[in-house]
Amino acid sequence: MDEEVIEISDSEREETESTSEMDVELTEQQTADAEQIVPKDAGTIAEEKKKLGNDQYKAQNYQNALKLYTDAISLCPDSAAYYGNRAACYMMLLNYNSALTDARNAIRIDPSFEKAYVRVAKCCLALGDIIGTEQAVKTVAELNAQSTAVSGEEAAAQKLRQLETTIQTNYDSKAYRNVVYYLDSALKLAPASIRYRLLKAECLAYLGRCDEALDIAVGVMKLDSTSADAIYVRGLCLYYTDNLEKGILHFERALTLDPDHYKSKQMRSKSKQLKEMKENGNMLFKSGRYREAHVIYTDALKIDEHNKDINSKLLYNRALVNTRIGALREAVADCSRVLELNSQYLKALLLRARCHNDLEKYEEAVADYETALNLEKTTEIKRLLREAKFALKKSKRKDYYKILGIGRNPTEDEIKKAYRKKALVHHPDRHANSSAEERKEEELKFKEVGEAYAILSDARKKARYDSGQDIEEQEQADFDPNQMFRSFFQYQNGRNASFNFEF
Repeated sequence: MDEEVIEISDSEREETESTSEMDVELTEQQTADAEQIVPKDAGTIAEEKKKLGNDQYKAQNYQNALKLYTDAISLCPDSAAYYGNRAACYMMLLNYNSALTDARNAIRIDPSFEKAYVRVAKCCLALGDIIGTEQAVKTVAELNAQSTAVSGEEAAAQKLRQLETTIQTNYDSKAYRNVVYYLDSALKLAPASIRYRLLKAECLAYLGRCDEALDIAVGVMKLDSTSADAIYVRGLCLYYTDNLEKGILHFERALTLDPDHYKSKQMRSKSKQLKEMKENGNMLFKSGRYREAHVIYTDALKIDEHNKDINSKLLYNRALVNTRIGALREAVADCSRVLELNSQYLKALLLRARCHNDLEKYEEAVADYETALNLEKTTEIKRLLREAKFALKKSKRKDYYKILGIGRNPTEDEIKKAYRKKALVHHPDRHANSSAEERKEEELKFKEVGEAYAILSDARKKARYDSGQDIEEQEQADFDPNQMFRSFFQYQNGRNASFNFEF
């Protein structure tokens, strides 16, 4: 039987299509109504947030992932997995304290959550908490004896414990360079340890590297403005750069935050003592009580051998005192110690040069003035250097006044008397029976006495000699001491007198 074909008119077709469209619209509306009547539950939305967070985490968009995980936790605060995921995200952002809090929250919700213990171990290690790391490692082993997830943390904790022992030994013996070296190794294992960072900063301050120490302390204070240890280290930097008053304020602030902060108590006392002694020493010096000032400065230098900045100033002040009481060698020693602490201390360099000059150590004086000129090219230092070089040149000449045994401003008669006496003492005939070595020595002295008289008895030559000018070598080369001797005594005894004298 043939199937009947039913034809549809145009009007019927339009009506059918319209009805179909209306049915679709009703279906969408019904769906929307159904969603309003039965909305998604919080757990479903939280799970969606978590999945989106996982996508962002895989894409290394950790801040976005963090927000999504936080939304999931707000919707479902009893999910250990959400806290675990957010802990992992915090770890990637190097926020180990927040990561540790989340990991422990995950464990609180689910004590058998192995991954959470793994994250606790990693966070504790990064923060330098050896005991926390070891406890987490132990729990992971109890939950899963076959797990190797924290084997690296276990080994690192053991190494960190050994390093801490070494660090403490070196710290106790004040081997601060070694402490810094071992702390750098510890910080590679525990990069977020505030304790290690501040201990390193403290040792850097002891070593005079205050800029580095201050950077560390300020960095910690930005994270925690109430850190007594960080404030103490900042005070230490001020103390070691001779800013005692501000240093004291920092130590007092640290003690306000932590009344039992032993190091701050110790440094506050030391700072106050140094400040008082330094001021007293300066007052005594200005009032001319030099020996009392010397005692104060000496005692102040015993307070802290590591404070190079303050000690260099105390030593310089004591050197000044020594120049006032005539202890020039002691002044030189003090200046030398200053320059060992600070080679750029220009005042100490100039004072030492002056003392060397007064001690007639002209070569040392010239060397110091040349170094000073390299530090600061001033007209005054150039003048001092010229004078020192001139004094050095003069010092290398024979001292004719000393040879004759007379002062610097002798009369003509004093010069003659001195020559007569010295010439008779050293004349070769007087030592004819002496050994060859003794005769040679006396001949040399006899010649020098003659030279001295020849120069000092001649007004022109004496003036040139006194002004530091060189006497022509030719004049000295032609000099005959025996002829000088004969001429002198012939003149003294009269031109026609016979030449007679007795030794």
